[in-house]
Amino acid sequence: MGFQDRGYYRSPTGGFSPDWSAVNAIIMVNVAVWLANFILAGDLLREVVSLKLSLNDLFCLRSDLPSQLWKFWTLFTYGFLHDDQAPWHLLFNMLTLWFFGRPVEAITGRAEFLRFYGAAIVAAGLVWVIGERLGGAGDGARLVGASGGVMAVLAAFIWYYPRQTVLLYGVLPVPAWALGILYLLLDVQGAGDRSSNVAHVAHLAGAAFGILYAWRGWSLDGLTEAPARLLANLRRQRLRIVRPDDEPAGRTGGDGDAPPLEQEVDRILEKIGRSGEASLTTAERDTLARASRRLKDRRG
Repeated sequence: MGFQDRGYYRSPTGGFSPDWSAVNAIIMVNVAVWLANFILAGDLLREVVSLKLSLNDLFCLRSDLPSQLWKFWTLFTYGFLHDDQAPWHLLFNMLTLWFFGRPVEAITGRAEFLRFYGAAIVAAGLVWVIGERLGGAGDGARLVGASGGVMAVLAAFIWYYPRQTVLLYGVLPVPAWALGILYLLLDVQGAGDRSSNVAHVAHLAGAAFGILYAWRGWSLDGLTEAPARLLANLRRQRLRIVRPDDEPAGRTGGDGDAPPLEQEVDRILEKIGRSGEASLTTAERDTLARASRRLKDRRG
């Protein structure tokens, strides 16, 4: 993670992009998805075009995910969905992200914050699925909401700024660590009760991920660098035709221990350097001829 990716760095060229934070982008995506779902799943669209399409039904995380592993992407998409009939669900999550996400992003930088937030959503969803399966809740449970990622951000903020004064319910000033303890107690109690429709297990999992991330000083660069390296390696690879004479010298049918042709050529060239071309055997000369034909085929 370079210094240009840090939140306190600003490009001297100015412009729109440097000031567009990850927190702003996440909030805009969540609001846009909520509005789209409100319109598509609402009664107004159904009356106009006889169509009702719920994004929550399509992209939510379900407790029966282990039996439908091809829907693995819902471990991420559920975190951008909210109850289309309860705007307070969206509003509370986005306000929490706005107040506590910006200071965390100032430490991590924009790109790393996006990786951290996305990984927290996946981790919280995965733990929720495991908890539902172990708890015998059945296959009908669904999960939507950004709370897992938001709780990870809040936990990281508390780790970075434990003595920072925050307003509980917008009124009572308390240190950040006290707010963390209050949320912890409420979620532990709710997870044991299991009578509400709040995913307390996902909250706890997200908070645990946020604490571990800040405590251990993790960097999630590999989440985006690994796919890029894989694509680069695939581009370098080329399909080739395998012919019988491509087999390394000295290899007989069923012998899987003979070295690859390239290694055999290297060995022969070293032998030429030591003893001269006259020292080569007939088989070694044949190997060089095969390697020469292969090189001509590739160029052709």
